[in-house]
Amino acid sequence: MDLPTHTDVLAARGRIASRVVRTPMLRNPLLDELTGGTILLKPEPLQRTGSFKFRGATNAILQLSPAQLAAGVVTHSSGNHGQAVACAAAAVGARATVFMPQDAPRIKQDSTARWGATIRHYNRVTDDREAMTHGFAAETGATLVPPFDHPHVIAGQGTLALELCDDASAAGLAMDSMLVCTGGGGLIAGCSLAMEGVSPATRMYCVEPEGWDDTARSLVAGERVAADGGSMLCDALLAKMPGKLTFAVNRTHLAGGVAVSDAEVLAAVAFAFLHLKMVVEPGGAVCLAALLAGKFDARGKVVGAVLSGGNVDPAVFARAIG
Repeated sequence: MDLPTHTDVLAARGRIASRVVRTPMLRNPLLDELTGGTILLKPEPLQRTGSFKFRGATNAILQLSPAQLAAGVVTHSSGNHGQAVACAAAAVGARATVFMPQDAPRIKQDSTARWGATIRHYNRVTDDREAMTHGFAAETGATLVPPFDHPHVIAGQGTLALELCDDASAAGLAMDSMLVCTGGGGLIAGCSLAMEGVSPATRMYCVEPEGWDDTARSLVAGERVAADGGSMLCDALLAKMPGKLTFAVNRTHLAGGVAVSDAEVLAAVAFAFLHLKMVVEPGGAVCLAALLAGKFDARGKVVGAVLSGGNVDPAVFARAIG
């Protein structure tokens, strides 16, 4: 597949505008005080299905032909992308099948099923989810909508950055840096392509959980490398290796990467609840964690930071705020 471009992100914005929520830019005085910077938050828990994933799924599904829609769509997901595909498919009357890990948070499984999708479980450790979904697509004729390594998905995710940049400009601000939650790299690839055309001086940084920092390691190595793995707390960000397309974009667009610990993530989830009055899942809170823990030096800078999702398991949320 061809790599997506800034023009593709612009086209995605027009294509999905009537279907997605244009989430606001948020500021918090305490966060600015603690970090020494001007922090511009992009709260995607307020997006339909509770995460940014709805953007990319919608952009991809809206470009399918009537015949493809009639045959249905299939994907694999730890939860957020599955919900997004299920919702976007339901909106156009297409069947959706989602392969989900057996240990995916119940809240994400229930939401995916609520949109009418068929869920097929797999073992996160022993099963090859890509082989399973490709096999299902070949057998049924369903179109595969991958969670990150697809040009239409990447372009759709990038619309988030266009919105944040517009809101920053309206406030008379220009972002020095932007922090983006990163699993397989689709969101930060889309955001990087978006910023390339509207704010090329903004430096882009991936933020990942410790042990799952495959994108940061790949940037250092100059090629795709796998993560060692670690805690499963940030279930939305557990890609073992960057995508081929996403890394082809990210290797030339990113300034670096940051990794955060479980303790730092849980503290960020609690901060979001107590001070932003927002429910953010662990994977969605890694950028906030990097700022609060001082892993990224925001002093004297205008920094954009994505809160990528809010579909948190209730027990995990109770652990964080308790």
